[in-house]
Amino acid sequence: MRTRTVTALAGVLGLSLVSGCAQGGSGSSANTVTYWLWDANQQPAYEACAKGFEKQNPGLSVKITQLGWDDYWTKLTASFIAGTEPDVFTDHIQKFGQFADLKVLEPLDDLGIDDADYQPGLGANWTGQDGRRYGAPKDWDTVALFYNRALAKDAGLTAEQLNDLSWNPKDGGTFEKAIAHLTVDDRGRRGDEAGFDKRHVKVYGLATNGGGDGDGQTQWSTFTASAGWTYTDRQRWGTKYRYDSKTFQSVVEWYFGLAKKGYMAPFTDYNSQSNQANTQVAAGKAAAAFDGAWMISSYAGFKGLDIGTAVTPAGPTGKRATMMNGLADSITRNARNKAGAKKWVAYLASDECQRTVGSYGIVFPATPDGTKAAVAAYEKKGIDVGAFTEPIADKKDFATFSYPITGNAADVYALMHPAMQDIFANGEPVSGLDRTNSQINLILDQ
Repeated sequence: MRTRTVTALAGVLGLSLVSGCAQGGSGSSANTVTYWLWDANQQPAYEACAKGFEKQNPGLSVKITQLGWDDYWTKLTASFIAGTEPDVFTDHIQKFGQFADLKVLEPLDDLGIDDADYQPGLGANWTGQDGRRYGAPKDWDTVALFYNRALAKDAGLTAEQLNDLSWNPKDGGTFEKAIAHLTVDDRGRRGDEAGFDKRHVKVYGLATNGGGDGDGQTQWSTFTASAGWTYTDRQRWGTKYRYDSKTFQSVVEWYFGLAKKGYMAPFTDYNSQSNQANTQVAAGKAAAAFDGAWMISSYAGFKGLDIGTAVTPAGPTGKRATMMNGLADSITRNARNKAGAKKWVAYLASDECQRTVGSYGIVFPATPDGTKAAVAAYEKKGIDVGAFTEPIADKKDFATFSYPITGNAADVYALMHPAMQDIFANGEPVSGLDRTNSQINLILDQ
């Protein structure tokens, strides 16, 4: 999962990195480029890219290291301090700002990367506050509604209906009605039927992915965005967060209220390691879940289940909304093989490599041609990915938005993680976010 843990980088890194550290590279040499990534499903695709790169660059080889999400960031942080960092690593939009501020990244302005060569918005997001580029666009993802087709059919809900839902924070609209009808208690009564027992639910209409921290990527972000709310006062490098907005708080209150009504799995059902939303759907404990495109193959692989996908519901603005996130490849400032690293990153960002990655049908590469290759690969597997690609093509009915890009991301997480958990798990009032927002903005002001 891409979005959950943001380590307290400033506290750990700030003590050591700016004072300098041993020139490292985790086993890199003049002939080897070391490359780290966290998604095991993507490793074969990048091994194929490495072969193509090595053919074009005789004498250079790429050593790929794959780590799990949590271990990845812990070990990367430790490597910066110890001087054993890789030459190149897969970077996340929430991380790079703080990495750039701490000067552990190499600027990539000399690689000739043109934002126009990639899906709109992906390239520009990797420009730091100093105006320099720190990431080469790698891939992108959006969020959609995965659902169990058999359970939807039992509920009398068609694919057409699920793709035409709308919502509002007052009564939940047709979206809440659908989720309620998909919910079934242990006596077979649906959430919208008389006698429904929310204390003994057999199948929840909607799985939970936890509180969503400060971004809510696969939780509440589609709702807050389609209500017209934005995280900060600017698209990039905002100076003020807006968690104190009445619009935001009313949406969050409604969203977590679905669990109080028994329609969404409660906070206690969520575990970031073993019981994420996809696991709840796979176990038959939930009929539907909002999740990202990086999970397409996982849902498609559930044995004995036929999983469909639907676009996000339209909100009060009249538009459907989804976060569009994009990863990038970054070079470390102390890369031992910096020249080789730059050649490798330029190749990773090229159409040639991105078409190769797309052909594996695991992610959507950042270039349009790479995306086309991925769509074709998914179709060959019999997987319809229209719910994820439609928001990119249809700007009239869909709004896409990015992660909040600001400084002090680790501090924002440290404050929003417990605050959102308290609202979801403990029923704390959303008005408490006023104080949390003030604390965040105070940090940004410093």
